[in-house]
This record gives sequence, structure tokens and C-alpha cells, in this order.
Amino acid sequence: MSRTAIRGGLVITASDEIHADVLIEDGRIAALAASGTPAAEAWTAERIIDATGKYVIPGGVDVHTHMELPFGGTFASDTFETGTRAAAWGGTTTIVDFAVQSVGHALREGLDAWHAKAEGNCAIDYGFHMIVSDVNDETLKEMDLLVEEGVTSFKQFMAYPGVFYSDDGQILRAMQRSAENGGLIMMHAENGIAIDVLVAQALARGETDPRYHGEVRKALLEAEATHRAIRLAQVAGAPLYVVHVSAAEAVAELARARDEGLNVFGETCPQYLFLSTDNLAEPDFEGAKYVCSTPLRPREHQARLWRGLRTNDLQVVSTDHCPFCFTGQKELGRGDFSKIPNGLPGVENRMDLLHQAVLDGHISRRRWIEIACATPARMFGLYPKKGTLAPGADADVVVYDPHAEQVLSAETHHMNVDYSAYEGKRVTGRVETVLSRGVPVVTEGEYTGHAGHGVYTPRSTCQYLT
Repeated sequence: MSRTAIRGGLVITASDEIHADVLIEDGRIAALAASGTPAAEAWTAERIIDATGKYVIPGGVDVHTHMELPFGGTFASDTFETGTRAAAWGGTTTIVDFAVQSVGHALREGLDAWHAKAEGNCAIDYGFHMIVSDVNDETLKEMDLLVEEGVTSFKQFMAYPGVFYSDDGQILRAMQRSAENGGLIMMHAENGIAIDVLVAQALARGETDPRYHGEVRKALLEAEATHRAIRLAQVAGAPLYVVHVSAAEAVAELARARDEGLNVFGETCPQYLFLSTDNLAEPDFEGAKYVCSTPLRPREHQARLWRGLRTNDLQVVSTDHCPFCFTGQKELGRGDFSKIPNGLPGVENRMDLLHQAVLDGHISRRRWIEIACATPARMFGLYPKKGTLAPGADADVVVYDPHAEQVLSAETHHMNVDYSAYEGKRVTGRVETVLSRGVPVVTEGEYTGHAGHGVYTPRSTCQYLT
């Protein structure tokens, strides 16, 4: 029986802050006890971790990543090996990635392909959502089977006609099925048909620079699609989770639906909270580094996103980690912004950026843990195994130094991409030690994990549905 004791830290969960010691036994949290009490002092352990002056927090749960995703004639540059290692460096101990159904193929075929990519390669635990690109009678039957085996969420796209796009009828049918089988529909909410018209018109005018990516993917078209998705879900009697919300107008649609008592949820990402169209407009094609969809918005949208996180109109911050190197990948769109692969790196930066948000006064410490650990775990059926520090939970634990300062940079990050979206940004707070199921994967700032430690984790259904 292997035992580890973490002593002297401030334990922070979504609900509590307490100076406590944590006892880990055989990969799980065995007990918590107030530091210095006889109960804590009586523990014996082979490994003692001194967390004095540090935070002890649950490992981050990032429920929106795209490792090895094929997109725009290339592939996301992080493999499951490099991407999960970078996640561990950043204090994230569980990811939920997206398996992809290709049009004309079965869901099972796509899921099996993603299992093959991930198995034996991950440094941390992982699960899968299923991208549904082709709704038909067979697909709908397969959705039931996937829910039974722990793939309990399905992503659809109102964007990208000809690639991932589903029309309203296909969306409605999938939502009706999820209403029956307990699955959760995740929606990329942008009006892709209208956007394609605006893209063609912009290119015809000679507007080819990266900044036009943001100008054609209008906030109103995100809001319109969000509204439409909400009403389709209401017709189907199904819950809805809107991914990567970036626009104030889309937040307003979510807030209205939640005020109506609908099972509607929203996620945003660090890039929308910390970056803006100013980045997309950077000269010499540098703006291509910041091309993602939904796009970065003008800076004034950020205040509404932060307020949404405080008021619970937005519940989760995930990364939508989908990196493409500037050299050789983003450059595919020189002379045509519509050919720039969409996606940003970020799986390593999320926990640090959100801690900086605590220091900046946007959110509280407990809300930091809630939106980055506990709520994503609850939303996607992983709680309390993941997302908290409580007896019986997996010992996914981060010892976090809230006083250490660092400068985010491509020179020091561990993601397999040649730039940082936050290059030169100074933040206070840094991961010191990370345990995944009790095993040290980062030890006092050194990587001690290995590919294959992470295991596939089936999920139950969403734990928020009323």
C-alpha cells in the first residue's frame, strides 16, 4: 500500500478553503485533516510533500481539446503524448478530447480511431466526446450505445459547411435522441452558411489578411446561432452546452434561456478573456497565430464574459486547445484568411491564466477551481472521481505556488507548437507538483510522468440536469 501525505497547504475546492493535510492511498484521496491536529499528525506515509505557503488544488479538468485533429489540410500539432504532457505541466490532469465521425462513416469508426491515437500515449487521464457530422438512422442508434459505454456527449456544428456542418433538421433529430438517452449536445454556434457568404465577399474585395477572419465571423451570427440552438433544444426537450462562447450577445442569449429555466450551459476559453481583435490585426501575418473560431472579439466583450462567469451564465472555462504551428501550418492562409487553420494552443496555460484572473479581481479562488475543475467534471459525468479533493476521489492533486512569477513564452512552454498565444505575458502563480492518481507527473518543476500513465475514463451523464 503506497501512501503520500501533502502537508501544510491551503486546500482549495469549489466549496471550501481550509488549511489541511491530504492523505493519499493507492491512487485515491484517503483523508483530509486540519494541519497540525492529532488526526493529521498520526498519519504515516512513504512520501511527504511539503506544501507550506502553497495551494493544494484538484487537478484541472479541460473538457475541450483537439489533439491530432485533422483540419484545413493539416493536423493539430500536438499529439496525445505531447499535448497531455503539456497539460500536466499546466496543472491539468484530465482532458476530454473530440473523436470525429466522418461523413458517410459510423460513429464507432471515428471513436475507435481516436482510441487508437490516445491509448498508451497519454500522460494524464482522458475521455472522449463524439463529433457527429452525419445524422442518420444508424447514427442515432449508435448514440444510444455510446452513452451506455461512457461517451455521453455529442458535438454538432452550425459552422463549417461541407466539413462538420449539420442543418437544423439534423440538429433537431440528434437533440431529440439525446433527450431520450441522457446525452448532452455540445454546439459550435455560428451561422456558417451566412459566414461563408461574407467570406466570399471579403475575398472578392481583396480583404485577405487574418483580421478579416474576425470581421466576417460576426458576433451577431454567433448570437443568432446560439439563439437557434437554444430553441431547437427547447423543442426537443434536450439539454444544450454551447462551446467557446466569445460574444457578449451570445452570453445574453444564454442568460435569457437560463432565466427561463432551460437546461442550457455555456463555456468560454482563456483566449476570449485575455486576447482580442487587436491580436488578429497584428502586422506581417502575425495575426494568423490568433485565428480560431469562434473568433477573438473586440476587447469590450471581455467584461461581459467575466461577468457571465461570476453570475454563472457561463459555467466552464476550457481551452479549445487546437494548435497549429505558425511556420508551415498557419502560413497555409497567406493571401487567403479562410485557409488559415483555425485553432490556438492553450492547454498548458489555462490554470495559470485563471489564477491571474483571481489576482486581477475577476473571480474568487473557489470560483477558479469551480470553473476549471469541479463544474467541468460535473458537466461531463466525472465528478466526484475528478474535479475535487475528497475521500474516494482520484488523487489528481496540484501543489500550486501562488507567489511564483513567470513569463509565458514559446521558449519555455511544452506544447508542440512554435509560438505562444500569450508570448511575454507576465503572470503570478505556477504549478510546482502534480499528482495523477497519486503518481507524481510533475515534481517540483521537473517532469516525472510518462506516456501511458493516463488511462481512458468512461463518463456518466451530465450531473446538472433538472
